[in-house]
Amino acid sequence: MFKNRKSRNKEKLLSEFGNLKSDSFDFENIESYFRKKDNSATFNALSDKTCNDLDFAELFMFIDRTNSRIGQQYLYNKLRNIPADPIKNIGNENLLEEFTNNSDFRVSVQRQLSKLNHREVYYVATLFQDEILKPPKWYFIVPLLSFASALSFVLAFFNPVFFLVILSLSVINIVIHFWNKKNLFNYFSSIPQLSKLNGVAQELFKHPILKEIQQDLMKSASIINKVSNRMSFFNLETEMQSDQRILFWAILELVKIVFLIEPLFLFGTLKRIDTKRKEIENVFLFVGEIDAIISIASLRKGLENYCTPIIIDDRKELSAQEVYHPLIENCVTNTLNVNGRSVLLTGSNMSGKTSFIRTIAINVITGLTINTCFATHFSMPQMRVFSAIRISDDLMNDRSYYFEEVMTIKDMIDKSVAENINLFLLDEIFKGTNTVERISAGKAVLSSLNGENNIVFVSTHDIELADLLKNEYDLYHFSEMVDYKTVAFDYKLKGGKLKNRNAIRILQINDYPESIINEAIEISEELDRINVANTAPNLNEHISN
Repeated sequence: MFKNRKSRNKEKLLSEFGNLKSDSFDFENIESYFRKKDNSATFNALSDKTCNDLDFAELFMFIDRTNSRIGQQYLYNKLRNIPADPIKNIGNENLLEEFTNNSDFRVSVQRQLSKLNHREVYYVATLFQDEILKPPKWYFIVPLLSFASALSFVLAFFNPVFFLVILSLSVINIVIHFWNKKNLFNYFSSIPQLSKLNGVAQELFKHPILKEIQQDLMKSASIINKVSNRMSFFNLETEMQSDQRILFWAILELVKIVFLIEPLFLFGTLKRIDTKRKEIENVFLFVGEIDAIISIASLRKGLENYCTPIIIDDRKELSAQEVYHPLIENCVTNTLNVNGRSVLLTGSNMSGKTSFIRTIAINVITGLTINTCFATHFSMPQMRVFSAIRISDDLMNDRSYYFEEVMTIKDMIDKSVAENINLFLLDEIFKGTNTVERISAGKAVLSSLNGENNIVFVSTHDIELADLLKNEYDLYHFSEMVDYKTVAFDYKLKGGKLKNRNAIRILQINDYPESIINEAIEISEELDRINVANTAPNLNEHISN
């Protein structure tokens, strides 16, 4: 029976490799390790704003193929932190290949990792990230009361009056015991899982190829083993509750009350754990890295096309061949080469401008974090990523859409003067204000952001911006085909600015009244005449002066 179960488990792991997870995602716990971690030393920690702009949660659910909660937290943190040195990612390629080609080895590792798939495992990180509970000032009486109870119990066999002493002490002890229950509950989800984590890490370390990830792991593991005897008490308590052995549990509870076993074990264990934070984190990182590598191998297995990126020196170049968005089914691929300039996209709504900007950003992020791009070729420098795509009113702080956009772009301007290369992503810049000021401010800001070695990807409906920036930005557009009753998008990137506008035509094929269509056409033609005669020449003259 055990053999059959083991065989079924192997078949399940083999069939799941390369496929999406069917699990639900508890993002509050998945993100908790990243939220509490000090990421100040990283090259670029993606902001919540950028993650929201790029649909990061959906991207993570697509990439995540981990087998443990530790690996899930680790992978989430890995994807949100662009490292200062991508060389380590390249160094994992040998192990990635081994996991891909050696299914027996991979399955044996996955079985170990799956031992850490319970929800409680999420809380292991709190043992080295959160402040450990300290005993109250009056705690010194706890060992005294425990000793007095133990001594009275022994003496009671010689003089029964000491049973009365035990009963008297128990009145105090029961108050302390139940006061401590809340403290104990806070660690019931983490301390037992630490023992499991340490055991899994030591089993994984037996594989020679995995030792390369952290060669001194056993130093950390052996230190944690020294407190394992105390941690076994928490494992026993958990087992008692889960198995509902009521009678035995009741007797054990009585013993714990009389001798104050729980507070003594809890604070004794916490004191030792508090001095072993670094060792616990080392074990966490070792297991997390292995699980993340298997996840990346599974991701690649399920892709028709992917590549490992080429990281070039610090220069303003980016090349993407047949690049696509991994979350768009049957996504149309596009090719783009950036060399010394930035990119301005024009096109109508739904033509693919914003999706393409997100495509570039996602490939930059996954390339720099997990050494995987959704393209046949992708090369780029080490870059930080900032975006202004989804912006909304901040009603809680009484800020309008325009003010929110102003503050977001001001932050980009501040970062643009740093020595690092930045990738700036903007969608319809300053669309919260009037046309003249939108174009004027947009041109000035985009010229500024394009300085140094920064690369800017921006979409706009304002054709005037394309004319004003043609010496600084490469112009591309997306277009659609409109016939009598349909609108068809090909989502292909084309050179130059958009020449045909179809917004009014789309109104027409959707049966808007003819009076509205005729008036719209008349006004559009008049505005074009005014624009050609006055706006662009005046702006160009102003710029040249």
